[in-house]
Amino acid sequence: MERREVESFFEKATSVRALVIGDLMLDEYLWGRAERISPEAPVQVVEVTREDLRLGGAGNVVNNLFALGCQVAVCSVIGCDENGSLLRRAFEEKGVALDGLFEDPERRTSKKTRVIAANQQIVRIDRETKSAIGAATERGMLEYLASGLEDIDVIVVSDYLKGVLTPSVLSAVCRKGRSLGIPVVVDPKGGDYGKYRGATLLTPNRKEAEIASGVAIADLESLERAAQGLLGSLELDALLITRSEAGMSLFPAKGDAVHIPTVAREVFDVTGAGDTVIAVLSLGLACGLSMPDSAWIANVAAGIAVGKLGTSTVAPEEIVAEVGHGLKDSDSKIKNLDVLTHVIAKERSRGKKVVFTNGCFDLLHVGHVKYLQKARELGDLLVVGLNTDASVRRLKGEKRPLIEESERAHILAALDCIDYVVLFDEDTPLTVIEALAPAILVKGGDYNVDEVVGREVVEAHGGHVELIQFVDGRSTSRIIEKILGSY
Repeated sequence: MERREVESFFEKATSVRALVIGDLMLDEYLWGRAERISPEAPVQVVEVTREDLRLGGAGNVVNNLFALGCQVAVCSVIGCDENGSLLRRAFEEKGVALDGLFEDPERRTSKKTRVIAANQQIVRIDRETKSAIGAATERGMLEYLASGLEDIDVIVVSDYLKGVLTPSVLSAVCRKGRSLGIPVVVDPKGGDYGKYRGATLLTPNRKEAEIASGVAIADLESLERAAQGLLGSLELDALLITRSEAGMSLFPAKGDAVHIPTVAREVFDVTGAGDTVIAVLSLGLACGLSMPDSAWIANVAAGIAVGKLGTSTVAPEEIVAEVGHGLKDSDSKIKNLDVLTHVIAKERSRGKKVVFTNGCFDLLHVGHVKYLQKARELGDLLVVGLNTDASVRRLKGEKRPLIEESERAHILAALDCIDYVVLFDEDTPLTVIEALAPAILVKGGDYNVDEVVGREVVEAHGGHVELIQFVDGRSTSRIIEKILGSY
């Protein structure tokens, strides 16, 4: 996927509503210095300098989804205690829907305390209840799952084996997803994966997949055997096995496996990386991305997450920046229309005058460059609408373009005079002009003002059309003729 496609993905994410069901907990971090040994016992003394309380378990999945921009609802169980109140308050501050959050006075809200000194975890203290939820609480969850959820786009199951996800609850979740036609994505735990039968996608790590399948995974062949065994027995649409430094492997029920290598980077902490993976993966499926594309973006996000300490989230801006890392200058200028519409609206609100022009720009030459430089001088921002390959063929014949659309876009974006490039597939850029509402619409001097597509739209907003003369004797057709004549 290109950077502009990833940007459009996150633009859609704001309309997605996800249900997270699983084990909630609080992650407490005590940061300090350990510079001496206790006189009471042979242990380090940690002088705490900072305390941090974060959402953990399924709560970290909620946090990741929220950070990615989507709307979230929660279905889980907490205790009637202080930690439960803290969890509820944290969710309310984020606007998380809590109709499916149940309190059980017999349970303890899970809390994990990690003591860290010199960026090293010294000890972890767990306070939790691991037994299965009671019958009355289970009935409440089942009634919630049966009551509707028609406005939900994806269900994310985060299992930490703390007793919330009983076999009955898991079965109801998978049935609900199938009946609504929405993905059910599961981060599994334990050795018995039969309880997840009928889910859309499972995301075990390599060790978990070994235990669940009974196959020792030593190479790609044994990895394939383990995956196919789980796919067949669990009636899944796909299985994604995370493999640490080896990346991820996606096994669809139909089709070939897709192996996604990891991006080399310094690893500080893998805590919560799985939560980031399942959040991004689920969001991708909810937005209509293919499973390979969803897994690819999740892999990028995981690489960012492991570079942070503790349960952390990854922002869309970080993922977009990572995707565009290899083409920082030109790639960041190429936008899909849905993203560019918001960008230009913000620029206009700051008083920027937006100039728009369009063309095929096949075999970019000095005439094009001079024309674009003059267009940029008319305002504060220059947006160039670029005909896609299909559009060029319809306009200029089956032998054109000579240079495919992605290359043409990057060549244009490399010019300092151009601020943004947007591709359009229609014969004219009218849809783009209507969406961007530029102040100035520029065309070549061989046009009459009345012939310019989008003139009425621009003038209705108080803008106008400018005609710029091309450099005489410079055209793509003449370059083609010269090449054919010479060679």
